[in-house]
Amino acid sequence: MEEIIISSKFTAYNNIEELPNEIQNLFEKAIQAQKNAYAPYSKFRVGAALLLDNSKIILGTNQENAAYPSGLCAERVALYQAASNFPESKILKIVITAAPEATGIASPIPPCGSCRQSIAEYEIKQETPIEIYFMGEKGKIYKSESLKNLLPLIFNKKLL
Repeated sequence: MEEIIISSKFTAYNNIEELPNEIQNLFEKAIQAQKNAYAPYSKFRVGAALLLDNSKIILGTNQENAAYPSGLCAERVALYQAASNFPESKILKIVITAAPEATGIASPIPPCGSCRQSIAEYEIKQETPIEIYFMGEKGKIYKSESLKNLLPLIFNKKLL
């Protein structure tokens, strides 16, 4: 028998003002996009902004549906839009902001499992890490240098 220890490393910022200007700008865009989320069922709005290596910024919001599996998270909306419109571009950074409509939340909200797997697919495809920043409505922001911190045992095409 062997014991395996897996650890993850994140950088924590106390607020948006501590972030580099480029990341502050992405968060401002994600926060604005969050207002366009279609979340009539969960009342949980999410906004995402991606920065591509061609300097384009791609936005996404969660899109719910009464048939729950038919909706999409903000991260995947942005990822798929980027891949559809700029298939040769690499994703450098993704920022995510999320909060329930009725109450603010100060805890950083990470991507869900499906979004982690989707981000992994693009990180593997482009062979470079994607910086991921995430926050609640206010308060601390967590930064991961790569999706591997959020999903250390990545399932990928090599396993098929």
